[in-house]
Amino acid sequence: MKLDHPQQLHPVAGVDHIVLLVGDLDAAVQRFEALGFALSPRGTHSPQMGSANHTIVFPDDYFELLAIIAETPRNAAKRATLAARGDSMTAIACRIGDAHAARSALAELGIATSEVMDFARPLPLPDGSTGTAAFAVTAFAAHEAPAGEIFMCGHKTRDMVWRPELMEHPNGARALAGIVVATATPMDTARAYARLFAEGRLVETGARVRVATGDRSAAIICMMPDAALARYAPLGRDAILRGDFAALQIEVADLAAARSCLKAEGVAFHEGIEGRSFFVSPADAGGNVMEFIEE
Repeated sequence: MKLDHPQQLHPVAGVDHIVLLVGDLDAAVQRFEALGFALSPRGTHSPQMGSANHTIVFPDDYFELLAIIAETPRNAAKRATLAARGDSMTAIACRIGDAHAARSALAELGIATSEVMDFARPLPLPDGSTGTAAFAVTAFAAHEAPAGEIFMCGHKTRDMVWRPELMEHPNGARALAGIVVATATPMDTARAYARLFAEGRLVETGARVRVATGDRSAAIICMMPDAALARYAPLGRDAILRGDFAALQIEVADLAAARSCLKAEGVAFHEGIEGRSFFVSPADAGGNVMEFIEE
């Protein structure tokens, strides 16, 4: 089901990246290296943001581990989130071109966004020099976002993020595959998400509704809470139905090789439905279930 909005006007082309907010960045790095991911060098954001991150980069998208390193007015909400629930996946960042143009186009569609914010971070390079990764972001207003924070990220220096040396992962990971949202109203939630993407389309299958978000872009999968509990059993309710999102799905080249990678690091995992995936607990994956799938 394709939603009816003017595609030529809508500026959001898909999911750019996912944000995992963590309290201890060094500990998170160790956990994700044990999961078989290659991480970027640490980036430190502007003093006003008071944050630092590591990225896990794939050819078309990525996710980041984000931590607060200095209390500032701008990161007060993130500090409150960490205090309330600890590590968790907190935000979906969407693909756009120019952030100012995107904000104007969305306003014409009746979709409210925040003012554009520009920021940058230094990036150590393999030759010993330092580059700069620069961005411009604008967030969807809270009433536009069905769950969690949803913002748009315009990359001014794409080559500083998608570094070739960062895309080879021991576990064979190659893309964000899906963001799982547990909701009592899957269709309504999915419609609200789909409205935020130019190519937003809905596919309903039983207790879940899949939102296609664009070409080579992760889907948003809305399902009933009981369906999420069944998918990720034997993990408990508190592990699955916490925070804004239930799970992050990662596409790998070969499930058997990915399993072997985790076994070699001593990371426990559970088999998914009919052996078509496996998943690790929130304690091992930044506060949310992480599911590895092969597509």
